[in-house]
Amino acid sequence: MITESEIRSVKQRFGIIGNSPLLNHAIQVAMQAAPTDMTVLITGESGSGKESFSKIIHSLSLRKHGKFIAINCGAIPEGTIDSELFGHEKGSFTGAHEARKGYFEVTDGGSIFLDEIGEMPLGTQARLLRVLENGEFIKVGSSKVQKTNVRVITATNVKLLKAVEKGKFREDLYYRLNTVPIYVPPLRERGDDTVLLFRKFTSDFSEKYHVKPISLDSEAQSILKRYPFPGNIRQLKNLAEQISLLEESRDVDAETLSKYLPTDNSRLPMTLNQSRSKSDMSDFSERDLLYKVLFDMKKDMNDLKKLVLESYQSGGLNHSIIQKHQGLFEDMDSNISKNEPSESSSNYSVPLVITPQKNSSNQGENFEEEVIEDIYHEEDDNSLSLERKEKEMILRALQKHNNKRKYAASDLGISERTLYRKIKQYEIDQ
Repeated sequence: MITESEIRSVKQRFGIIGNSPLLNHAIQVAMQAAPTDMTVLITGESGSGKESFSKIIHSLSLRKHGKFIAINCGAIPEGTIDSELFGHEKGSFTGAHEARKGYFEVTDGGSIFLDEIGEMPLGTQARLLRVLENGEFIKVGSSKVQKTNVRVITATNVKLLKAVEKGKFREDLYYRLNTVPIYVPPLRERGDDTVLLFRKFTSDFSEKYHVKPISLDSEAQSILKRYPFPGNIRQLKNLAEQISLLEESRDVDAETLSKYLPTDNSRLPMTLNQSRSKSDMSDFSERDLLYKVLFDMKKDMNDLKKLVLESYQSGGLNHSIIQKHQGLFEDMDSNISKNEPSESSSNYSVPLVITPQKNSSNQGENFEEEVIEDIYHEEDDNSLSLERKEKEMILRALQKHNNKRKYAASDLGISERTLYRKIKQYEIDQ
């Protein structure tokens, strides 16, 4: 039976701070599993300290004099993870200029910690299962079976059973790994441990930089314990060091502490809307307006191409085709005559009517090319001008709302301040 003094001794040895019953239970299970060679699966949220438990298991085991290697499976590319774990032969793939030993061969007689085991590819999972069952593996590019005697400790921050249901993790490997499960509790389930850890981190900071440590009043401590800390110990440490650096007063109250805690219970310091200034939001709305203009221009171009194609196929631009594409002409300014273009309106022009010359075969063959060239020339002068298009949209919005900038800006999706700046930029008379 493992006593409280033995658990306390392990905490001191590995620098584990806290007296939470859930934490003590996890340490007790790790101590009981350490003397055996049973496979251990450590579960818990990211930043909760799972790697510390793998070190406890190795250091208290009969393999403590052997090698211990910690591998993050999520950080190794899928194409190279087999080579990293099991090694490869010379010339087995491009870039394999010499043979290489894998981690399972190097740690023979020791322990290997596979963190983020849920990120391991299915093919590598099959190789790992063979190591766990028979202690055998094959190098990449080799046909020779090699033996290894390695204690495997794994950890994950995802629910592996759900991954099994989705077909992303092998069911047989899951049950093989889950021989001894250890659950590391998140910080929000550890009660007063949050204050103890905060004090530890601020003390470490003060010793390192020779400053007076931060102290929290009772109300600030209550706020700290109530905060869920989704980033767990890692987030708490960052918070403690940030306050230790920025606060001149070493006595922190609840109001001061609250300024450093995200209001949306996330790892971000503040929400997007809070972090953006008014000018940033103005620029954001202006960018939306430009995107809107570009999409409208693209649609007009497609409609214009369709109009030209139909007119060519029918031998000319007749009344029925114009009626079919009436939408192209609905948004013209009211001062443009239906029959005669106005020179003052530079943003629009009456569609070009081209009749094919039937008395020349060469002209008939090159008709489509001539039409496209004329249209592109017209677009270069007018429609493709982003500023003109933007000015035209602003004019239409002001005309629609009787020059009331507030409603025009709302219709355009920009701020009234941005609209006022655009009116001055384009010298629009109101």
